[in-house]
Amino acid sequence: MNTVVREIIFYVVIIAVGLMLTQHLSVVISGSMEPLMYKGDIVGLEKTDFLGIREFDPNYVKVGDIVVYNSVWFSDPIIHRVIKVTEVNGTKLFTIKGDNNSIEDPYPVKPEQIVARVINLGDHSFIVPKIGYIKIFFSDFLSIFGIKV
Repeated sequence: MNTVVREIIFYVVIIAVGLMLTQHLSVVISGSMEPLMYKGDIVGLEKTDFLGIREFDPNYVKVGDIVVYNSVWFSDPIIHRVIKVTEVNGTKLFTIKGDNNSIEDPYPVKPEQIVARVINLGDHSFIVPKIGYIKIFFSDFLSIFGIKV
């Protein structure tokens, strides 16, 4: 195999790994989870559906888990902690709240709304501090021109 082909394969592998990694990271965009997570932090995630692979089942989310879910009351996915699990008429519902919020989120969350769960390494959530400010800066900048990222 010649050098050019090896180099192309090397770059394709790097890009593929990078794309897979970015799909498992999310930027914290508010202070609702302080002091655990701050605006601009990046969190590592396991997804409910990544290219057809179920990394975890949202039906087995438990109290204390930090999840990412699509809400009916906010346009961006929300990263908050599950504080209660109930069942109503055979449907599992999660009560969710930001650690820094005084009240729970306005509506219960169904398992199908949960898209990811923050990865725990032992007793600690996988968090990379402040690096997400780069994405926040570019998102804010592009929104001036009506471009949503």
